[in-house]
Amino acid sequence: MFKQSFTKQKNDKILWKDVLAPTKIANQLFTYLPLDPSIDIVFICIGTDRSTGDSLGPLVGTFLQEKYFPSNFYIYGTIESPVHAVNLQETIDTINQNHQRSFIVAIDACLGQVKNVGTIEIKSGPLKPGAGVNKVLPLIGDIHITGIVNVSGYMEFFVLQNTRLFLVMQLAKAITDGIYKAGLLYKYQLQVSKEETIS
Repeated sequence: MFKQSFTKQKNDKILWKDVLAPTKIANQLFTYLPLDPSIDIVFICIGTDRSTGDSLGPLVGTFLQEKYFPSNFYIYGTIESPVHAVNLQETIDTINQNHQRSFIVAIDACLGQVKNVGTIEIKSGPLKPGAGVNKVLPLIGDIHITGIVNVSGYMEFFVLQNTRLFLVMQLAKAITDGIYKAGLLYKYQLQVSKEETIS
């Protein structure tokens, strides 16, 4: 749990209720993805299904597994096999071993201000897992996607345990749909680049 078009755009917070949320997520994410099929795009979805608020990452990972993606897209962290504080370093080591040329997208839940609950952010740079509950864990990600699931500032563990599953599910669905659309844009652009090279 973390504390808080095809051209590069300002990465405003995206509300899950926005009907264009998946498209906005896709457009923002796509601007970061390296258009090189030899580079593995790795999504590491952090969290645990033992805490409602912290289950965002594993839910996204599970939903992503049900989608079709380019062959160089990889998913770590699901409801069945979550990536959490105990096995995060081990998972990072596995990723570094299996994907020597990679672009890593870290996904996690976070706590924030009341006005931002229910929003999604995509930011450059690594994720700091566990910061919202004062845990020191390894940094991970070239970029990161976070969904604000509840309010920060007081009894964070209790707040996460009492976060509504409905909100977490809606955030997970929006993020998943956005990543899926980004994958389609990625595949299309690779094909266009290939045809331009041939011609």
